[in-house]
Amino acid sequence: MENMSHTETRLANFPISFFSMIMGLSGLTIGWEKVQVLLGLDLGLTPWLLGTTASLFALLVLIYLLKLLLHRASVVRELRHPVKINFFPTLSMSLLLLAIAFLPVSASVSAPLWMIGSGLHLLFTLYIVSVWIHHEHFQIHHMNPAWFIPAVGNVLVPIAGVPLGYGDLSWFFFSIGILFWLILLVIVFNRVLFHHPLEAHLMPTLFILIAPPAVGFIAYLKLVGEIDSFGRILYFAGLFLTLLLFTQIPRFLGLRFFLSWWAYSFPLAAIGIASLTLFDKTKQAFYLQLGTGLVALLSGVVVVLLVQTAIAIWRRAICVADHGPAPAAQPTHPPRLFIPWLIVFALLLAFAAGVWLAMSFAPPLTSSLD
Repeated sequence: MENMSHTETRLANFPISFFSMIMGLSGLTIGWEKVQVLLGLDLGLTPWLLGTTASLFALLVLIYLLKLLLHRASVVRELRHPVKINFFPTLSMSLLLLAIAFLPVSASVSAPLWMIGSGLHLLFTLYIVSVWIHHEHFQIHHMNPAWFIPAVGNVLVPIAGVPLGYGDLSWFFFSIGILFWLILLVIVFNRVLFHHPLEAHLMPTLFILIAPPAVGFIAYLKLVGEIDSFGRILYFAGLFLTLLLFTQIPRFLGLRFFLSWWAYSFPLAAIGIASLTLFDKTKQAFYLQLGTGLVALLSGVVVVLLVQTAIAIWRRAICVADHGPAPAAQPTHPPRLFIPWLIVFALLLAFAAGVWLAMSFAPPLTSSLD
């Protein structure tokens, strides 16, 4: 009875942010699909990545449905939480990303995923923006880059929506995403620059800053079909934010693991795929090498995240009440960073291996940046 009670407690505390894993794995799948097409290779990765991601998504949906049925009050508390509420659209974004990943394989599978994901994401957007407007309890410290997820996630819709033939709907969702990207970008930088620093467990969400312009660039190209000045602004804004966050690596290395670490994955996938997309339009070798390197780097990051997540589940450090850092748990001395720096070195080798792969298998191309 005690074990059953403990299991039920863990189910009640199962966080909606688990779906950020699907976003990272879907981004990895789409990235390798793009790399293989551009390099003319068949590495046999797509069935495995797609199958694993879809299966894990189905498992997470089943678990969260059980939570909804057995612990509805816990779900309601998440929906009313000023931070956790913003992770609910990771469910609809996972559907949209799976639709994009399945599109080269089967349009008949992609289309219903896209329809359900788009409709659900619109509902989440309307609900969450309404909560923002009529709130009575939000404070400036509640603001963090995770707020981009519900509104700016709309820019994902055109990536599969345009090929599936939903042009006007794709423009509708794209417009929502770009509008709220600009609004929330100002608010987030105001919070970061002029108020208390982000809590340790939310620091990885800074990587979410990369996703809106990077995904927006990919979506914009789907909508207009060619690169113009606005498209270049989106891409290079995302690239700059990537470089900025890479310079902050020492600040991330001492962090304790939280599910928010998965925020590293999808933004890296977004800027990697955006680079590959830019190469596809310009045929400039630099972007192929950069994009392939970032997808290889992402592969290493996902492996680290999967291992850390498995360890946290084994130690029962996830699915606990008020999952977050306690002040008393913060180290009073500098953490040992030998292993984290070793992981960083391994990830750099993965990036270099990706660049080598692009240089070895790409047809002769110009290497100019102009």
